[in-house]
Parts: sequence; C-alpha cells; structure tokens
Amino acid sequence: MRQHMDGRETREPAARAAEIATLLPAVVAAAMRAPAQAARLAGIDPATVTDRAALARLPVLRKADLPALQKAAPPFGGLSATAPGGFARLFTSPGPILEGEARGADPWHMARAFFAAGFRAGDVALNTFSYHLTPGGWIMEGGLQALGCAVIPAGPGNTEAQLDLIEAYRPVAYVGTPDFLKILLDAAQAAGRDASSIRRALVSGAAFPPSLQAEIAARGVDAYQMYGTADLGCVAYETEAREGLVVAEEAIVEIVRPGTGDPLPDGEVGEVVVTLLDERHPVLRLALGDLSAIMPGGSPCGRTNARILGWRGRADQTAKVKGMFVRPEQVAEIARRHPGLGRLRLVVTRAGEQDAMTLRAEGAAAEGLADAIAATLASVTRLRGAVEIVPPGTLPNDGKVIADERPVG
Repeated sequence: MRQHMDGRETREPAARAAEIATLLPAVVAAAMRAPAQAARLAGIDPATVTDRAALARLPVLRKADLPALQKAAPPFGGLSATAPGGFARLFTSPGPILEGEARGADPWHMARAFFAAGFRAGDVALNTFSYHLTPGGWIMEGGLQALGCAVIPAGPGNTEAQLDLIEAYRPVAYVGTPDFLKILLDAAQAAGRDASSIRRALVSGAAFPPSLQAEIAARGVDAYQMYGTADLGCVAYETEAREGLVVAEEAIVEIVRPGTGDPLPDGEVGEVVVTLLDERHPVLRLALGDLSAIMPGGSPCGRTNARILGWRGRADQTAKVKGMFVRPEQVAEIARRHPGLGRLRLVVTRAGEQDAMTLRAEGAAAEGLADAIAATLASVTRLRGAVEIVPPGTLPNDGKVIADERPVG
C-alpha cells in the first residue's frame, strides 16, 4: 500500500523552503487586503517575508482576542478581505468566533491526515463531528471527499441511530472525538449490536490519553490523532510511526515563548503559532494558546516536515472540553448571571475516559441554586457539568477561573 499521499511529504527540506519562499509573500499580500490586517502589518513589504526568520518578525495574533475583535467589527473583525457572500459556508465556533469556509476542494487540507491514518478511496466513513453551525463536520468531510471516501454525516449523539447506520452501511472508519468512539463501542457491546466493521479512526477535539488509546486498540480499532482548529483545519497529524504529529504541508508551525512571538529552540515547550500557506485563507502567526514543542530529527515514516509533540496544556486558561473551547469570559458570564456568588473556578478532569467539568462557586447554600447555576453553565458553554457550592473564601485568590487537571501525555 502506498505510504505517502504525494511527493511533497517526503521532499528535501531545501525544496520545502523554496516553496515557502514563493508562497509566503503572496499569503502576506493576500492577508493585507483586509483592513485590520493592513493596520496590523503596516510597514511590512510582503516581498521581504520569504522565510521563517522574516515571518517571526511579524506580530502574533492571539486566538483569544478574536471574539472581541469580531464583536467590534462584525463579522470577521476586519481580518478577512472576503465578504460573507464570498465563502462557501459560514459558521460559528465556541467563543464565539465566526468562521468562513473557502470555496474549493478540501479547503481545510484534511486529506493528508486521513491518508496517514489509512483511509482510502472507496472507504465508508462515519463522521460524528457536528454539521450544525460549527465547522467540525464540514472540515472532516472535505478531506474525506478529496480522498474519495463515502461519508455518513452522522453528527454527534443519538447513539441508537448511529448503531443502526453502522449495521446498515458497515463503515470501516470512524471520525470524531475519542470519547464518542468509546461511547459507541460500549453501547454496541451492551446492546449486542455489531460495530465490528469499524477498523480505523481519525480522532480529534478531545484528549486521547494512553489508557484510552490502549482500550480502543484492544477493541480492534487503529486510531490516529489529528491536531487542528476550527480556524485553520488540519495543523498536524499522527502517522504509522507513532512519534509525534507531522506538520501539514499547508502550514508553518512555530513554537514561541508564551505571551511573546519569540520562537523557541526545538525541544522547548511553548505556545503553538500557525501560519497557513493558502491565499484563499491567509492566516499569519495565529497563536492558539496550546503548548507543544518541535521534535528534533525526522520521522521514521519518511515524511520530512517538522513534527510536534502532542498537546502539553494551555498557555492561557482556555480549555478544550469534549471538543469545545471553554473560556474565562464564559465563566465571567456565569458570574454576571448569578451576582450573589463570590469566586468561581471551573475544574476540568477525566471521568470514565471522558472529559468532565465541575464548577466550584463560592456562595451561601440555597435551595435550587446549584441546579440554576448548572443550567447557566450548560447554556453558556454548551456543555454539561456539575456544580459545587463552597463557603465564601474557600477558593484561592490567584486569578485562576479555569483549572485543567487532566493528565498530560
């Protein structure tokens, strides 16, 4: 079986650098057609931005700042030169952050990740990412269609109907969060349903710790991880080497010192900053808030692009829970809706191989208060969580409102 999708994945570093030298100036010029980008990059000559060193001199744009920028100048904060009607699809992601999907094949450059995970033309794939308002389902479908796979647009939830579809269409592949893959397999086993057709998976959007990896593998599913975002599509993907994640050919990944735009040496953990080499969707130095590191050396799989470690935590307090970002601004909104509360802290953990969250709130115990706060938590974050009312003065005065206590690695 062919191991690589095309020759770009195995080319010499000098050839990749030459392509960057050609593409990067055009991407910078395309970005600067948007008014906010032109202001942010004032004084920059796109023709001079031809390599990583020149790119590192451009200012960083923080993903955490996008909601405020877009609220001030809807819909895209002046960061896109394309009007809403020029996109193929329009979405909203948690934050909220407004997204547009470029026209054309595989606009989120997902095909490489699926190919590396063993997906091939003619495969039937069950896509359980959401197709409703958010881009997850469409991001994945673009890559699957580019490979020639047949897609079941299942979306999340509705487990019984999903099992009906699995038994009817016999998909060989699963796409979605690792948590939901376990839910489906558990439900099939408990109900005596046949989900044995699923033999490979591409998972993203939630933690995939070694314990869950081992369980999924023991149940006959060869699962690979993809690291990406709703703003960028695929950033990096796992290969058969199982040694880090290979950066997508369409992306440049930098690891910078958190809170700065200064690149760190290979091996040093810092904040992930991504540039897309795509004039349809020009993104320059978007700081994602995730921590990772560039791995030294090349991958045994033969792909020659840089590799990054898996997720190593957050540079800020934003956390991804069950594929959804939860932000400090959302915790503040909960406090605003319940003005009698003191400090709040949202604690994210793992329970039963799934993400779980508990909101600890200082306040006087009152009938129905915890239930009311839980309803607000679900409304604001689109996720369900437990609520604990604790006495005033219990939570530390350290400014932390989201504590991600999930194990790393």
